[in-house]
Amino acid sequence: MSDSNQSNNPPQPPSTGRQVYNFVTDTATGVNVRRKDNLYQAIAIVVLLALGALTGFLVAPDRGLGAVTGGFVGLLVGLFGSGIFLMIFRAIRHLLGKHD
Repeated sequence: MSDSNQSNNPPQPPSTGRQVYNFVTDTATGVNVRRKDNLYQAIAIVVLLALGALTGFLVAPDRGLGAVTGGFVGLLVGLFGSGIFLMIFRAIRHLLGKHD
């Protein structure tokens, strides 16, 4: 008698606690604790904050207020832009089966 319930796929190794945590935080909710992700997001925020402040300083009639306003806008664009990028990047990696 043959076992017809067995699949042809090799058994998956058990998930570690970190892998499960990363999966939940990437797909549902939680704090991302990946060092590289946080470093890339911090760099994007600092660069866009500086670009926003410089743009506001050069464009606005009141240079101080322009720099502050531009820096704040750059901060928000860097925060949300890098967050959305990481969200899409991690979703694609999960779809490909790469749960690191």
